[in-house]
Amino acid sequence: MKAVGCGPASFSLAGGGNQRPVRPGRLARPPRLANLQIALVLVGLGLGATVGLALTAETRSALVAPGGGMTFLGNLTGLVGTYLALVMVLLVSRLPFVERVLGQDGLLRWHRRLGPWPISLLVAHAILTTIGYAEVAKTGFAHELDVFINSYPGMLTATVGLILMIVAGIASIRAIRTRLQRETWWMIHLCLYLALAVSFAHIIALGPSFVGHPFTQVVWSLAWIATAGLVLVFRVGLPLARSLRHRLRVVSVYQEAPGVVSVVCEGRQLERLAVAGGQFISWRFLTPGLWWQAHPYSLSALPQPPTVRLTVKQVGDHSAAVARIRPGTRVAIEGPYGAFTAEARRLERVLLVAGGIGITAIRSLLEDLPSRSRPAVIVRATSEAHLVFREEIRTLVRRNGGRLYELVGSRHEVRLDCETLRRLVPDLRTRDLYVCGPPGFVEELVSVARMLGIPDESIHHEAFAW
Repeated sequence: MKAVGCGPASFSLAGGGNQRPVRPGRLARPPRLANLQIALVLVGLGLGATVGLALTAETRSALVAPGGGMTFLGNLTGLVGTYLALVMVLLVSRLPFVERVLGQDGLLRWHRRLGPWPISLLVAHAILTTIGYAEVAKTGFAHELDVFINSYPGMLTATVGLILMIVAGIASIRAIRTRLQRETWWMIHLCLYLALAVSFAHIIALGPSFVGHPFTQVVWSLAWIATAGLVLVFRVGLPLARSLRHRLRVVSVYQEAPGVVSVVCEGRQLERLAVAGGQFISWRFLTPGLWWQAHPYSLSALPQPPTVRLTVKQVGDHSAAVARIRPGTRVAIEGPYGAFTAEARRLERVLLVAGGIGITAIRSLLEDLPSRSRPAVIVRATSEAHLVFREEIRTLVRRNGGRLYELVGSRHEVRLDCETLRRLVPDLRTRDLYVCGPPGFVEELVSVARMLGIPDESIHHEAFAW
C-alpha cells in the first residue's frame, strides 16, 4: 500500500506526448429531483386510469354471466401488463431528466425489477381470457385457444408478440444473461419493442375497454405513439444529431496496461459536448463487424478539443476488437449518460474508490471536482502493471490537495474492509463515497460503507457490467 502526497502539477494525456493543462473543476447544479417526482406521479395516475378503464368497461350482469369473471380479470391483467410494458420501455429510452437522477445503474435496476410484472400479467391475460371465452362457448381451453389464434383479428401477431416477450424475459434472467454474449442478449432484447408493436392492433380491435369507445382508443393510441416517439428521439434522433455534429474519427489506439487500451478520437465542436467527469458514452465504431453494435465505455479524461479519450478493458469480443481499430475509423456516439458525477455529491469532500478498469470513471471524475473537495482516492489493482493512469491520477489528486492510496494484490491478500477504510480515511463519514468497478467489487464496497454509517444518499456507484 502506498500513499502519495499533494502539490500543484499538470498532466499529460497518456501515450499522446502532448502536455495539456488541467481543466478547472466545476460543480454543476444537482439533478432536478422534482422532475422525477412529477414523472412518478404521472406514472401512478396513468396506472390508476388504466385500472379504471377495465372497471368501467364491465357491467354487473356481464361479470356474473358464464366466463364473465375470468374475462374481466383477463382484460384487467392485459391492460395493466401492457401499461407497465410501456413504462419499462420508457425507463430505457434515456429520458434526460430521469437518466440524470437515476443513472445507468438505477435505470437498469428499476427496469429489471419491473420486467417480470408485465410479462407475468400478459401471460395471465392470455390464460384468463381464453378460459373465460371457453366457458362461454362451453369448449375446452386448447380448442378456444386455436379459435382465438386463427379466427380473431390481430390474435396471431399478438401471440407471436407474447412469445417474443417471454423469450426476452428468460434471456434477462441473470444466470442466463451472464452466459450470453452482450450482442446476443441485445438482439434478443429488441424483441420487446417488436412484441409491443405487433400486439397493438388486437388491443384496440378486441379489448372490452376499447370496442365502442372511440375516445379511449384515441387516448391509448396517443400513449403508444408518444412512447415510440420518445424512444426514437432519444435513442435514435439525438445520437444521430450528435454524431453528425461532432464527426468523430479515431486518431490513435495504444496500450495502457496488459489487456487495457485507450482510443483517442478527434472531432468538431467538442466544447459543445455536455459531458461531466464520471459519465460514459455508447460508442459505435463504423467498421465492418462493429458498426451495428454500440457499447458503453467511460471517458478516461474530459474532452480536450479537438480530442476525447476512452479506455477499454478487453473482456469480450467487442472490447478485444477495439484494440484492432485503425486510425481514421469513423465513430457514432450515444450519450453522454450517467449520474456518477460531481454534481451528485451532498458533501464538500469525497472518497473515491476504483477497482480495476473502474479507474476510468474515477480518473475523469477527479478532473471535474472542485479544488475544495480534498479527495481521498483508493485504487485497487492485482499488480502494479495494472495501475492504469498512475501518473495522471497522482497529478489530479495533488491538484486538489488530496491523498492517493494504491492497494496492490489479490482481494484475499489486500482486503478493503471496514477496518481498512477507517484506517485510511478516518473522516469518511464527512465525505461522499464514489465507487466504480466490477459488480462484485461495487456491491462489497457499498455494503461496507453502509456498515460504517455512510447514508445511502452519500453513496454513488457505477458497476461495469451489462
